[in-house]
Amino acid sequence: MARFLFVVLPVESHLNAPVAIAQELEAAGHEVAWVGPRSDLRPLVGPDATLFPTGKRYYRPDDAAGMASVRSLWEGHVLPANRFIRDAADAAVERYRPDVVVADQYALAGALAAHRRGLPWATFCVGMLELTPPTEEMPEFTGWVDAQVRRVWAMTDLPVDETIDLRFSPYLVIGLTTTALTGPAPLPPGCVLTGPALGRRPNAPAFAWEAWDPGRRHVLVTVGTMAEHLAADFYRRMTAATAPLADRVQVILTAGAGLVPDPPPHVLVAPRVPVLELMPRLDALVSHGGLGTVSEALAHGVPVVVAPIRHDHPAVARQVRRAGAGLEVSFGSATPAELTAALSAVLDEPAYRAGARRVGESFAAAGGARAAAARLAVLARTAPDTDASTVVQPSGPN
Repeated sequence: MARFLFVVLPVESHLNAPVAIAQELEAAGHEVAWVGPRSDLRPLVGPDATLFPTGKRYYRPDDAAGMASVRSLWEGHVLPANRFIRDAADAAVERYRPDVVVADQYALAGALAAHRRGLPWATFCVGMLELTPPTEEMPEFTGWVDAQVRRVWAMTDLPVDETIDLRFSPYLVIGLTTTALTGPAPLPPGCVLTGPALGRRPNAPAFAWEAWDPGRRHVLVTVGTMAEHLAADFYRRMTAATAPLADRVQVILTAGAGLVPDPPPHVLVAPRVPVLELMPRLDALVSHGGLGTVSEALAHGVPVVVAPIRHDHPAVARQVRRAGAGLEVSFGSATPAELTAALSAVLDEPAYRAGARRVGESFAAAGGARAAAARLAVLARTAPDTDASTVVQPSGPN
């Protein structure tokens, strides 16, 4: 039996994968504890799980794209979040004394807390932005992000270790995808691709199954939780695009109150849906390109129309298109007619569903959450003996 401490950020879409991996670790007899926001984690991990709460900060949404969105991600989210959780992560490692720290790749404070005490740590990557960086489109990406990582080092009293990139553990990096989707893109050293980590979701919302029409095909339309403020016009165009298909297609659209006023009869609107319950029943997904939702669809052989917005969304869209598992459209400018054509293609042309199934088969072969948990268990068994009281010496006074 080993003890694992998961360090996560207050981003709901980043929590499903580590929870699924933790479920597999616990099923194998290991102990798991958490560092993160109580409000997000308790509904997922239950009242008895060991939790070192960080509190939660909310960040102002923006509409940046391209390299500007990368700057916004780091300066508006990653750096403040790590400053916010730094002390909680460090205290949790001190008190819990884990065998392995498992950190979201943006929860750099977790990596630093482990490094301080000479503990092995693993990174899990819930997106593609850092795993397969967009260096062709953004040649300044690598140098600029490296500078931000150094800023995280500067939040501590630790000397910078130039051999360590805090985004990628030197012990183990878990990528929640496979080469069937990424293609031949180079990956960080020590990276293992397990496919998406899917598990039980105790906080899954209810769904109005009585409104489900078994005589029509079904399409889920979603832009996730971080871009809904940008979605009103896209949802308007999608509603218009599906109107010509209304006799044979029912749309499930995730949107907050008031974002889609007076939806037509063929469109069911809900703020949240039980995604994993829906996926086996879907015929297509229309998504912004978040790796989590796209991977959930492909794991079930569901083809995808991707309307990328920012961050890693364009990379995911390219990967889906290259794998033959779907099509890419413009989030900002695709006309209703163009959206109708794209959706009709993935619904009616068998090649797209066949491409989605090929990717899904690669996910199943990679092992998902169970494979990720097995890798972590091996790391706990094979890492050199460590003592959580052994601390890397600071470079100067606090």
